[in-house]
Amino acid sequence: MLKKKSFFILAAMMLVLSVFISACGGNSNGNHSASSSGDKQEPASTGEKNADTADGQMRSFKTVKGEIQIPAKPQRIVTDFYGGELLSVGANVVGVEPTAFQNPFITDLLKEKGTKEVGDPTNLEKTLELKPDLIVVMKDTNYEALSKIAPTLYIPYGTTTNIYDTVKLFGDITGEKEKAAQFIAAFDKKAAEGRARLKGVIDEKATFGLYELTDKNALWIFGDNAGRGGQAVYNALKLNMPKKTVNSKEQTVQLSMEVLPQYDADYMFLTTYDPEKKGDALKQLKSSAVWGNLPAVKNNRVFFNDFDTYYRYDPIAINGQIDMIVDMLIERETENTAKK
Repeated sequence: MLKKKSFFILAAMMLVLSVFISACGGNSNGNHSASSSGDKQEPASTGEKNADTADGQMRSFKTVKGEIQIPAKPQRIVTDFYGGELLSVGANVVGVEPTAFQNPFITDLLKEKGTKEVGDPTNLEKTLELKPDLIVVMKDTNYEALSKIAPTLYIPYGTTTNIYDTVKLFGDITGEKEKAAQFIAAFDKKAAEGRARLKGVIDEKATFGLYELTDKNALWIFGDNAGRGGQAVYNALKLNMPKKTVNSKEQTVQLSMEVLPQYDADYMFLTTYDPEKKGDALKQLKSSAVWGNLPAVKNNRVFFNDFDTYYRYDPIAINGQIDMIVDMLIERETENTAKK
């Protein structure tokens, strides 16, 4: 009886062992097949990098953190503040920081792609769930932890100073240099069309200033590379800066009401940072005698622009701002002419 029982135990053990060996072999084949077909594998819970790509090829990319091995053609990218930059070259952005969904120029694109919000700072669990093969960040808060999920590029704010260098950089990162060139060509075409539309409508010597008022009554003037429409106004449409303005390194200068007349312009674009929509700061500014005496105010050439629309400085936003600025200038000049 004992021998018979031992025999059944041995037989059962052999059966379990054969099933285990078969399962291991099946999983091995399945993983190989998924990798070669471009399917992404979920990163191991130990923090193993998910380095699968469409063709499995990797390349070296130089950053301030050193040489990083990244996919030659990344398929699933998580980013914090570079959503628009990546979308401009056709990248598949699967995760981005929350305020990107308030960017009117890329909101529809994010929805079409099913892009998920990953928090600010970038949440590790949300990022892991999205199985990225590349992470691109402006902030290096979670850099080391993110690097354990997928190859991570730290691109600090201000790395590029114009739309051309920006698009080329992200075209390089994504392996989409041709799409970058196409975007730039389309941008140049739109900029030239915008300049042509303004010819004869705007005095060629007229100056244009970009200003922002905060809910704390702080007033700022902006240069050509700090959002607020700067790239579209100065670089695309080639409109003139105020006679006294910020230099290319500063990009922003806080102004007191006393010095504002020194920094004024023939045309003034004003955005207001007022998250609670109280309107108190703007009401106070408009009631100021200094403000009321500015030539742009007297000549009806002040434009009160939406913060979320003009704060944006990604390539897609800049491209969209060109038409908006041209349209508002033509409309205002038509209005002013009709009043004469």
